[in-house]
Amino acid sequence: MADGEPGPGGTVSDAPAPGARTPPRERRSERKNTVSERGAVRAVRLGPRSVVALALTSAAGVAAFGWPLLADETSGLAHSADAPWLFAALLPLLLAVAVATVADTGLGAKSVAMLGVLAAAGAALRPLGAGTAGLEPMFFLMVLSGRVLGPGFGFVLGALSMFAGALLTGGVGPWMPFQMLSMGWVSMGAGLLPGAERIRGRRELLLLAGYGALAALLYGLVMNLQGWPYIAGLGSGVSFVPGDPLQENLARYVAYVLATSLGWDVPRALLTVVLTLTLGSAVLRALRRATRRAAFDASPVFRDAERPS
Repeated sequence: MADGEPGPGGTVSDAPAPGARTPPRERRSERKNTVSERGAVRAVRLGPRSVVALALTSAAGVAAFGWPLLADETSGLAHSADAPWLFAALLPLLLAVAVATVADTGLGAKSVAMLGVLAAAGAALRPLGAGTAGLEPMFFLMVLSGRVLGPGFGFVLGALSMFAGALLTGGVGPWMPFQMLSMGWVSMGAGLLPGAERIRGRRELLLLAGYGALAALLYGLVMNLQGWPYIAGLGSGVSFVPGDPLQENLARYVAYVLATSLGWDVPRALLTVVLTLTLGSAVLRALRRATRRAAFDASPVFRDAERPS
């Protein structure tokens, strides 16, 4: 008898018997379909308080990074000795993002577990390239994680990974909050890239590789701003001069970047591209499989079924 044809008594031959339970394999399939129908799954959503905290933190970070270019020589901010106070002010703002995320989403056990695992993996990758021509393999993992898990998770993950990496390598100092903020931006930007549900395969790898290279270069460009004011008054052609016109300080800053960090930023960008193109497919599949099985934000569905007598 063919599938779907009525059998004796007018019943369909492949219909489940009354009171029969759904096999585990079908239940798992239904759960996966429910999760996929809900769209992109986010481990840490951007709720209203998270958006506000993230916007305030980013605004404070931009102001702290760029104050040397705009400060007047008669203001207190024009002296590099005041910079550590600005660095210290960023740390509670970064923590405020995590607190607001907890208030918005609760950060359930699954989210905390995945956050801890990925942050530990990122921290473990950081020492592999420390002190070697700027090669930092953790960048590609932060980009891929932000792509799969969304901008909110990405920002928290990037900041936490950099914090854990600093503790692991002994790189704790006034620059650490800036590194946390910058890496948070890197991962968050990957989560904001277009086509999260449509673009797959080679196109997605090329998109992430291009973004990873750009993010690696911009990371070095931005991070130079936190150390550049310390060489104010040295009299060199690349030192920061408080109160000078913006265009003149910008020219000195560009010369400073070319002379000091470009040799580190370019290898970092190239390594990010290579790792993304070679390992990206496997890592993306693993992250998406883990997210699918964890079923973040999925609502349980119960089937009414009679117990067999």
